[in-house]
Amino acid sequence: MNILHLDSNHPLLKEQLTALGHINHDDFTSTKSEIESKINEYDGIIIRSRFTIDKTFLDAATRLKFIGRVGAGLENIDCAYAQSKGIYLISAPEGNRNAVGEHTLGMLLSLFNKLNKADREVREGKWLREANRGLELDGKTVGIIGYGNMGKAFAKKLLGFDVEVLCYDIKPEVGDKNATQVTLEEFQKRVEIVSLHTPQTPLTLNMIDGNFIKGFKKPFWFLNTARGKSVVTSDLVAALKSKQILGAGLDVLEYEKSSFENLFTSNTMPEAFEYLIQAENVLLTPHVAGWTIESNIKLAQTIVDKIKAKFN
Repeated sequence: MNILHLDSNHPLLKEQLTALGHINHDDFTSTKSEIESKINEYDGIIIRSRFTIDKTFLDAATRLKFIGRVGAGLENIDCAYAQSKGIYLISAPEGNRNAVGEHTLGMLLSLFNKLNKADREVREGKWLREANRGLELDGKTVGIIGYGNMGKAFAKKLLGFDVEVLCYDIKPEVGDKNATQVTLEEFQKRVEIVSLHTPQTPLTLNMIDGNFIKGFKKPFWFLNTARGKSVVTSDLVAALKSKQILGAGLDVLEYEKSSFENLFTSNTMPEAFEYLIQAENVLLTPHVAGWTIESNIKLAQTIVDKIKAKFN
């Protein structure tokens, strides 16, 4: 097959596809319309999040047999239309789920122990021990929203702690030995820590808003290593100010461009984001939870393995 790579990835991806007999081409710079003008020459494309694969693009891709997305989600692809045209869709959540689980746990422990704040103060010559007294995770009830690859990976990382783990998911019977599945009502009644692990879909856009947050019976800590647009940032900030949310670890933000490569679509910094960057109980990272040396390899290998299983 002729395969077009639209983003750079680990070299093993092209190396192994070539070894399987496929012909690989790169185009990391052409515009979407320029790609559309030649996409009819290709049987497969490999993409991360460079642009949206929409109906117009798919109509031009008359030979396309598969789309491989080197990442966990497929929100930049019109999946229903692609599948209606018989195009095989490949994602690779298995490749970075461990990285996401570790990053989520790291954010939580950093927030509980004020590691970033304490580090900054010591570098400034401040030795404030009481002001940096931390919390212990043991004895807490952790709630995971979205119990798929990423949610399960985070639950596995919590096995070394004396915590109760609950999960909420729209799919039935996804709970396992590491997390007990409960109703949303019970989830909001009991949890003290909320970690979001849902894909971006019409159901999850703006899901974490003021009304959702007010449904929780206890103040809670919030972690988001999923998708930024699932959270209404202004409502999150309001909850931080009122102490309904005690602190937040955010690897993703609603202001990200769809490519995830840049933050703002304009030069204006939103007021809510200005609050986040000043808040000592907020930890921010640039969409790197699944972005490790190891996951770079595993993501590429997962795509190769799935192409091989389907077409070779």
